[in-house]
Amino acid sequence: MGIIIGVASVIIIFAVGQSAQELILDQIRGVGSNLIGVLPGASDEKGPPASAMGIVITTLKYDDFLELKKTKNVTGVVAGAGYVMGTATIENDGTELGMSFTGTTSQYLEVESTSMKSGRFFIEEEETNLSRVAVLGATAAKDIFGESDPIGRKIKINDYKFTVVGILKERASAAFGMASQDEAVFIPLLTAQKLLLGINHLAFVRLKIDTIENILIAKEDVAVALRNQHDIDDPDDDDFSIRDQASAVEIVSTITNAMRYFLLAVGTISLIVGGVGVMNVMLIAVTQRIKEVGLRKAVGAKNVDVMVQFLLESATISFLGGLIGIIFGIAVSFGVALAVNAMGYDWKFIIAPSSIVIAVTVSILIGIIFGLYPARKASKISPMEALRYE
Repeated sequence: MGIIIGVASVIIIFAVGQSAQELILDQIRGVGSNLIGVLPGASDEKGPPASAMGIVITTLKYDDFLELKKTKNVTGVVAGAGYVMGTATIENDGTELGMSFTGTTSQYLEVESTSMKSGRFFIEEEETNLSRVAVLGATAAKDIFGESDPIGRKIKINDYKFTVVGILKERASAAFGMASQDEAVFIPLLTAQKLLLGINHLAFVRLKIDTIENILIAKEDVAVALRNQHDIDDPDDDDFSIRDQASAVEIVSTITNAMRYFLLAVGTISLIVGGVGVMNVMLIAVTQRIKEVGLRKAVGAKNVDVMVQFLLESATISFLGGLIGIIFGIAVSFGVALAVNAMGYDWKFIIAPSSIVIAVTVSILIGIIFGLYPARKASKISPMEALRYE
């Protein structure tokens, strides 16, 4: 049983881990490779800033965003969006729903490479005037209004009335770093800051650059602009982090790989426990077959012959357990893929051949390693004592 669970764990960890990694990376790539992300808080190049780990840092302001989206400050910038996020009670005709909302700016559509299903997105004047207008994700629109047309209708967000001006097209996955676009309510950034959240800082900023070739120089321009804004002379004192999509992919890959290896280590413990179980089974088999061993030796079998026989039996038991574990692991991984896809995510069912090879090889090795002691014990049985054994 331990071998079955251990091998199944290895298969599931490889399959689910790789599928989750691909889902996240697809989300990052889906918003374009010519984006720059600016987050509050400093970090080294090998890890995410503290703000990306859920720690609230308030060093990135709306004025910073206004400076960054100016072409005179950042080479090649064609659009920019600032973001804040929160949760709120959304009310329509007496029905209340808990939903996430995103406060953002008028160029959201261009930055996130998305579009409208109906109506319009809010404009810059509505953003600066703290207008109470809302754009709904496709799923949010159905949850709040059902099949009726919400354009022009009122909703309450934490008891403040907002007019619905548009519905976004469905998006299979969330923009990286945000809640699902389909399930969110979007309102002007300043309205979200001042009316709903009571804050004056941003969660992050995204800038769209005209070409990938301009990404590096644009990142340098962003750093210079923010240092000027924050009166920073020494780059070591930076209170912000700049990431492009390539570095985001690298960070996500590093984090998901680390988690996968950790879980793999946990699965290895199950394999070791299974190996102990195989050893106990073989020790019982040796005890029950003492006469058989003695008879084989009496007709000419050598110690090595007996040892090889028991090692083969041990490896076979472990191998069969491994096969059952592989089948079970694939079945569970397929079930996970079906469940996640049913939730609306583009989850790929991935079974790497290497994971099956590793699982089979490890299960056989476990059988051999943990079968050594019983096999050696069997090989040392004396024929005379064995034939007298009752």
